[in-house]
Amino acid sequence: MSAPRGKAEEGSAAGGGPAWALPGEASGLESPPGEPPPPASPRAPGPGLFAWLRGRCLGRGLFVEPARDNFRAMTGLYSAIQPADSVSLSTRTHGAVFNLEYSPGGSVLTVACEQTEVLLFDPISSKHIKTLSEAHEDCVNNIRFLDNRLFATCSDDTTIALWDLRKLNTKVCTLHGHTSWVKNIEYDTNTRLLVTSGFDGNVIIWDTNRCKEDGCPPKKFFHTRFLMRMRLTPDCSKMLISTSSGYLLILHDLDLTKSLEVGSYPILRARRTTSSSDMTSASSSGSRTVGSPCHHSDSGPLSEKHMSRSAQREGGSPRNSLEVLTPEVPGERDRGNCITSLQLHPKGWATLLRCSSNTDDQEWTCVYEFQEGTPVRPISPRCSLRLTHCIEEANVGRGYIKELCFSPDGRMISSPHGYGIRLLGFDTQCSELVDCLPKEAGPLQEIRSLYSHNDVVLTTKFSPTHCQIASGCLSGRVSLYQPKF
Repeated sequence: MSAPRGKAEEGSAAGGGPAWALPGEASGLESPPGEPPPPASPRAPGPGLFAWLRGRCLGRGLFVEPARDNFRAMTGLYSAIQPADSVSLSTRTHGAVFNLEYSPGGSVLTVACEQTEVLLFDPISSKHIKTLSEAHEDCVNNIRFLDNRLFATCSDDTTIALWDLRKLNTKVCTLHGHTSWVKNIEYDTNTRLLVTSGFDGNVIIWDTNRCKEDGCPPKKFFHTRFLMRMRLTPDCSKMLISTSSGYLLILHDLDLTKSLEVGSYPILRARRTTSSSDMTSASSSGSRTVGSPCHHSDSGPLSEKHMSRSAQREGGSPRNSLEVLTPEVPGERDRGNCITSLQLHPKGWATLLRCSSNTDDQEWTCVYEFQEGTPVRPISPRCSLRLTHCIEEANVGRGYIKELCFSPDGRMISSPHGYGIRLLGFDTQCSELVDCLPKEAGPLQEIRSLYSHNDVVLTTKFSPTHCQIASGCLSGRVSLYQPKF
């Protein structure tokens, strides 16, 4: 009979020596009838133990995440998904749908609209809850929930607004600090810091612990040219910034409490990623092409000059160190590209980019793995990006940004595709990314295509709790997709 995991741990803690038997393995000893079984005898660790420990580190195993074993059932549900309901209330007044966001509990779906409005729906019943008709004075671009009741919206009117689901008649407060269109919002749940970015090139920090009715003071954290989107990794250890000039900026060992003025951060690397497995070679920082979002051309001396002496002595990466990358995009080697959309894997394993060529005649969805490797210098961070999967998009609706997303478990991608959406996987079985990493970049696999709109789809979102997907289009229609049997 298999020994329970808890008993093995108790025996080890009681001083009986290490019990190397893995969960689910028999000890190999039998006891006479009526007598308690003998304790598991210690034995040397084998390959099975290390494989089990590695699985635990990756979040696998019966005792870590039981739902993982049900991914085949979830894949089957998504394969059976169909357009369920279409929500098209007041389409002539609220305009295009720019962003969709579910509450953490999945009970509310919020819709950011072109014509100053925010719509709220019950995604289960598809019923309209409320319309915030004058949420802002211009286009609403992004919505972010801080918890199950508080959410933030940002707009082309350069402001951010905080709302409470329990009292939607008035805003909690309005935040002023950007000088141009505010495009996206992130939130650090540990420090309760709100992070926003806009077309003024600024990344601004807001301390929600200090918010009052008249808002809270802005704190400029970072500035770069050509800024498009900004995201935080799930553990808030990195900040990624995409630009319209094709550069991707990564701030490592993130510390949001320190403002980074121009020239105060070390630029550790500036190079082009490749799809090959050899990521150890990197071009020198001084060879950046014209149009780099960084404000200094001699980044080598800059990084040595502005690095803390303690970091140099210890050989570790300094806080908020900057890495500048030009992600490899198929077919765009010589023409350049614009990174219009940026998302992160829910476990922080990869980043998802939507890229368009400078001439707007090609559009790609690309996945890049965060790769641990040998540092370029002892003081450099060990993280790099490697192109693992990609697929060409329909390139319908040129000039509009299409927001794509990962599923809550990170196995699937929902991507706007013309007048509908495509469900994409790393392989046809919708396996985990870590289970199907190719040596060279391979194609994303199309799992399902769903079309229910009569205009270009601009945004899509998975429900965090239900087998449901939402999409919104240029004409203002919101469609919900769920399994039908």
